[in-house]
Amino acid sequence: MSKRYEFLIGRRYLRSNRGNRFVSFISTISMLGIAIGVAVLIVVLSVMNGFEREVRGRILSLTSHAAISAFGAGLPDWQGTAAKIGEHPEVVASAPYIEAQALLMAGPKSSGAMVTGVLPDYERKVTSITEKMSQGSFEELQPGGFGIVLGVELAKTLNVSLGDRVVVVTPLRKTTPVGVMPVYRAFKVVGIFNAEMYEFDRNLAYINLKDAARLYRMGDDVTGVRLKLTDMFLAPHLVRELALSLGGGYYIDDWTRKHANFFRSIQLTKSAMFLILLLVVAVAAFNIVSTLVMVVKDKRTDIAILRTIGASPRGILTIFMTQGTAIGFIGTVAGVALGVLISINLETLIHGLEAVLGVHFLDAKVYFISDLPATVQWPDVIKISVTTFLLCSLSTLYPAWRAARTQPAQSLRHD
Repeated sequence: MSKRYEFLIGRRYLRSNRGNRFVSFISTISMLGIAIGVAVLIVVLSVMNGFEREVRGRILSLTSHAAISAFGAGLPDWQGTAAKIGEHPEVVASAPYIEAQALLMAGPKSSGAMVTGVLPDYERKVTSITEKMSQGSFEELQPGGFGIVLGVELAKTLNVSLGDRVVVVTPLRKTTPVGVMPVYRAFKVVGIFNAEMYEFDRNLAYINLKDAARLYRMGDDVTGVRLKLTDMFLAPHLVRELALSLGGGYYIDDWTRKHANFFRSIQLTKSAMFLILLLVVAVAAFNIVSTLVMVVKDKRTDIAILRTIGASPRGILTIFMTQGTAIGFIGTVAGVALGVLISINLETLIHGLEAVLGVHFLDAKVYFISDLPATVQWPDVIKISVTTFLLCSLSTLYPAWRAARTQPAQSLRHD
C-alpha cells in the first residue's frame, strides 16, 4: 500500500481541478500531439509497405523469379538445361525465352519496345501474364502465326487494337539489291494485356518463341531460361547455385538484381521518412517536459506537504513519472488505433476524396501505380510504439527530478 499512493496521486494529477484547468488542457494537447504523430508515422510506413508489395507483385506477374542465360549469342539445347535445372527441389518451373529490343510501327505511329519470344504453355508456369490479358488470348501466340501481344499503353501509343497489323523492326541488317535494309516482319495483334504498371504496359510485347527465333535469326538457340522458385526470396542464392551446377559460364539474373535500384530506393525512402516523422513524434513527446514543469510548479504546496508527512524524493519522482508516462501511453495507444484504422481504410478514403474533389492524385506514368495501397506491418507498429513510449518516458525524467528536489520549507514559505 505504501507504493500505491504514488500511482494514485500521479493518475489524479492527470485530471483537471478547480484550481488550474489549463494544466490539464496542456496535458490533453500533449496526448493529441503524440497520437497524431504516431498515426501519421504508421500511415506513411504502411503506404510505403503497400507500395512496395503492390509493385513487387506486379513486377513478378510479368517477370520470373530468376533467369539463366549464356554469354554470347544464345543458349543452345535449352531443353537439356531446363531438365537439369528442374531436378532441383526448389525449382517449380522453367521456361525458355528470346528477348531483344525492336521498333514497332503501325501506320504513322512508332515506338520502341522490348519484344520477348515465349512458349505460352511454358510461360504461364513462371509468370502470371495470362491473368493480365484484357483483350484477346495469350494462347493465340502459335508458331508460324506471327501474332503479337501488346501492353495496353503500347497499343494506345501505336493506336492499334485486335486484328491490326504491327511491323516489328529489329536491329539486324540484311543486304539486298537496293542496299542494306533492316530485318523486319509484320505481326497481327492477337492480344492486349494490362499489368496495371505503366512501365510494363508501355514497353513490353510478346511473340511466339519460334517466330522470335526466325525474326532474330537465332536458329534453335534462346536467350535463356526463366525460373519460378518455391521461395522468391531465395532467388539470389539459388540461381547462382544452379548456374554452378551447370558447369558455370552462365549469366545469372533475379528479380532483386533486375530491379535492385528501385527496391533500394523504397527502403531508403522508408528509413528517411521514419527518421523525419520520428522528429515530429519527438517534438510532441518533449511537450511532456513543459507540461510536467507547469504541473510541478502548480503542485509545489502538495509536494511540500507530501514531503512533510514522510514521502521520499523517490516517491515524488515516481508520482510525476507516472503522470508523464500515462500521457505517453494514452497518446501512443490512441495514435496506434488511429493510424491502423486510417491505413486499413486508406484506399476507400482516397477514392472518396478524389470523387469529391474531382481529381486523380496518382498518375501511373509517374508513380508506377494508380492506387494508393497500404499494408500494416505489425513489426513496424511495435517499433513505432516502443520508440514513442521510450521518448515519452525520457521526457518525464527532468521535471520529475526537479519535483523530487523540492524543499518543503522553501515551498511553504511562499504560500
